[in-house]
Amino acid sequence: MTSAAESRSSAAPGIPGRPDLAAVQRHTVRVLMTAQVVAGIGMGSMLSSGGLLVEHLTGSRSVAGLATTLTTLGAALMSVPLAALSRARGRRAGLGAGWLVAAVGAVIVPVGAGLGLLGPTLLGMLLIGAASAANLQSRYAATDLAGPDARAGALSLVVWATTAGSVLGPNLSGPGEAVARPLGLPDAAGTFVFSVVAFLAGWAVIHKGLRPDPLLLTRATPAPGTTEGGETRRFRTRMREATRHVLASPAALTGLGALVVGHAVMVSVMTMTPVHLAHHGASLSVVGFTISLHILGMYGLSPLVGRAADRLGRIPVILAGQVVFTAATVLAGTSGGRQWPVTAGLFLLGVGWSCATVAGSALLSESVAGEHRSEVQGLSDMLMNLVGAAGAALSGVVLAGYGYGGLNVAAGALVLPVSGLLVLALRRRR
Repeated sequence: MTSAAESRSSAAPGIPGRPDLAAVQRHTVRVLMTAQVVAGIGMGSMLSSGGLLVEHLTGSRSVAGLATTLTTLGAALMSVPLAALSRARGRRAGLGAGWLVAAVGAVIVPVGAGLGLLGPTLLGMLLIGAASAANLQSRYAATDLAGPDARAGALSLVVWATTAGSVLGPNLSGPGEAVARPLGLPDAAGTFVFSVVAFLAGWAVIHKGLRPDPLLLTRATPAPGTTEGGETRRFRTRMREATRHVLASPAALTGLGALVVGHAVMVSVMTMTPVHLAHHGASLSVVGFTISLHILGMYGLSPLVGRAADRLGRIPVILAGQVVFTAATVLAGTSGGRQWPVTAGLFLLGVGWSCATVAGSALLSESVAGEHRSEVQGLSDMLMNLVGAAGAALSGVVLAGYGYGGLNVAAGALVLPVSGLLVLALRRRR
């Protein structure tokens, strides 16, 4: 339930106690976007450094994917608890907890790396996964008060806001080296210092700014298209119920499938790209630039993707994403030792992920009843990250055994069955 102060702060002029949902929705989206900008620096700065840091500590190329594996696994482990916390105490509590846990992890990583200890370093990366979980759930928070025809657009704006921080983050590799050396850290560990500051800033924005809480307000005053009640929620995960509701809705299952497979394709290729580039002589700056363009593809075009999903439909946009995924894996997979096809392929990989994630998330959210939405969203994020963790773990083995081309072939093959199912779903709707 919202507090009296929150209710008064959101009351419509001349109508005491009645919230102006449109004004609160605009404020909510602005706060979520601000948090994504500052906290996105924390995630982006470690994307180009995590694998290189693990490789430095272990001396093994095949286990470099452990960095992304553990970060993605951490996101999976945190997704359900954060969703349950949001359901019980509101988005401010759930999202804020995610950023705080990630900040703790970002402190542990450089400390462990400075001591030459792999275990603490990997533990820190696992905890940093909470930032990814908070990042993903922020997009759902943008839809809590949105009407049916504006959900994809609101969601896409929050996704888009991640662009600035996440594109800037990987380019902190150079400054990270300058920070690491006087501290006696490996070069690749310096960027995690920036991550600590970024995650704490994200928590501060959510803690101070996300008032009134959109999810709590939704229950007190249901928005168009929602059926939330005003009762108090206990901290319960309810994953069995969430699974049952998804399986009962073909549309929800389609959205979930697009999210899970799209994330697996993106993570598996992205994880090993810095290692591939580094072994072909690319500097940390080049690696950071490539990952920045990849993140730009993920987030930069998301408002256009959201508008297309609202106007053309969710499934056509998801299907377009599968086509872009295919082009990305072909381009990157045939690059050999050349850098520009890898960079272009990684950009397209990000665009494909944007199509699958924005349209898939909107389709999933609107295909289940409002009172079950939080746990279904938590389930989707958990499955996305579990599959992503598996892809990241296997990507190092595939790269070592079959090369970067083989890795892209394996990732591209995942797109084919999903594309077939989407075509069938589109024909059925028509």
